[in-house]
Amino acid sequence: MASTAEKRKAAIAQADESLLAELGYKQEFQRAFTPLEVFGIAFSIIGLLPSIASVLFYSIPNGGPVAMVWGWLVASIFILFVGMSMAELASAAPTSGGLYFWTHSLSSPKWRNLLAWIVGYANTIGSIASVASIDWGAAVQVMAAASIGSNGNFVPTNAMTFGVYVGIVFSHAIVCCLGTRILARLQSVYVVLNVLLCFAVIVALPAATPKELKNSAKFALGTFNKQVDWTSGFAFILSFLAPLWTICSFDSSVHISEEASNAATAVPWAIVWAIGIAGILGWAINVSLAFCMGTDLVGIMDSPVGQPMAQIFYNSFGQKGTLALWSFVVLVQYMMGSSMARLLPPPSARHQLSMLAASRQSFAFARDGALPGSYYLYRMNAYTKTPVNTVWFTALFAGLLGLLVFAGTQAINAVFAISVTALYIAYAIPIAARWIWRKDNGFVPGPFSLGVFSAPVAFISVLWMVFMGIVFLFPTNASSDTADMNYTVVVLGGVMILSVVWYYFPKYGGVYWFTGPIPTIDSAGSEESISDGSSKDEKQGHAEVVPAQ
Repeated sequence: MASTAEKRKAAIAQADESLLAELGYKQEFQRAFTPLEVFGIAFSIIGLLPSIASVLFYSIPNGGPVAMVWGWLVASIFILFVGMSMAELASAAPTSGGLYFWTHSLSSPKWRNLLAWIVGYANTIGSIASVASIDWGAAVQVMAAASIGSNGNFVPTNAMTFGVYVGIVFSHAIVCCLGTRILARLQSVYVVLNVLLCFAVIVALPAATPKELKNSAKFALGTFNKQVDWTSGFAFILSFLAPLWTICSFDSSVHISEEASNAATAVPWAIVWAIGIAGILGWAINVSLAFCMGTDLVGIMDSPVGQPMAQIFYNSFGQKGTLALWSFVVLVQYMMGSSMARLLPPPSARHQLSMLAASRQSFAFARDGALPGSYYLYRMNAYTKTPVNTVWFTALFAGLLGLLVFAGTQAINAVFAISVTALYIAYAIPIAARWIWRKDNGFVPGPFSLGVFSAPVAFISVLWMVFMGIVFLFPTNASSDTADMNYTVVVLGGVMILSVVWYYFPKYGGVYWFTGPIPTIDSAGSEESISDGSSKDEKQGHAEVVPAQ
């Protein structure tokens, strides 16, 4: 006789599979992620302290303490609005296609194919850029540790940092080719390490900081100190990139919807809780840093260590204490990268999680024939039950993005802005489509719903993402030359323009054959044999899409 718990588990599994079938897809992944582990994916990919360390160079020059403390608080509120709007969509249609699937389901017949195409490519480049930025942050952190260990005698070159970066990217690819169950079990470890590391800094940093480096409340909470030539107001807005990049890629949990138990509830709550907890803990970390970093902000930015937070730690903890704590920062950052790779279509614990997420997005997009080489990308490894080809696809292009370092500091820093801007394009379109064509799409909320607050929250979310997407195209300084330009518009703009050209390309473009999400279960409920890619090209031309209702 089956126990009550076993019966409940079986009922949830049946409900998950039935809902996925209603959306047009057969169950291909193992439902190995528990609700806590789904939260672990979303929270670990944020990777708080390592992420804040990676982008502190945005907040310190654009307002100093005020930008770090109050900029974080303001941005976190708007990020939560975005997360809640996305959570509603995730609850109604939990599928690994996520944003791309929702866009096609909720848009008008006239625009759904093009918008789904744009969202798919924006999500893909955004996720790849997330992997690149997370892993680049990890490479810089490794080099900072080497510099601290040598008492500043070791100064890494761009080529050295790039070599470490490539090693990190490809090690994540190997990890993400492991079975889903193994990756799922790691999430609880990631969550614990993240939280412990945050509290260690919040508590230990003030205790260890010498009295002469401790700042007054007036300085830490009320001093605006900028090192750029933008106006104070615009500089403050530019500092938002730090919290926006840190608390981003939370759609990672959406991309494992088909691997999660009780996905319609677990995924949306994972998004909301991850953003909320990250916002609060991240604010506390920034407050601690603002009180303990001293007043020489230029010295922190120009330090030979090459990493602002590492220099702050070095000033407070000394060499040995910094190396001990920094080793955990690097470890958590590395773990982030794996998770991000999963999405490919949203750096540390964020690195591994990032790779995991990026590859699943590519898999979902390739499932519908939209990526070049979809025939080869849409393959599930028979042994590991993971999409190995899309993992290596993600790793390859993330590695290529790292070549921007040879164009200059501002060029490689653009990968941080690219990831946010591209993902915000992908986030905003389906949220807006739900309401623009609400009379036609028949949207039915899932277990997670904001009720009467859905529309105003969505409106604020979309306006916020459009505004910040434009802001992040501006250079670091108002007076910039070629070397200091913002390469976000070049890389992201180039990819998006080429994707539209490919869509409308004469005879072979997507406009002639792309029909959006292709169901892997026909209208009668029987499975369609395309999981090995054998009939992908044939089916892409005439498959009837079954949108979520």
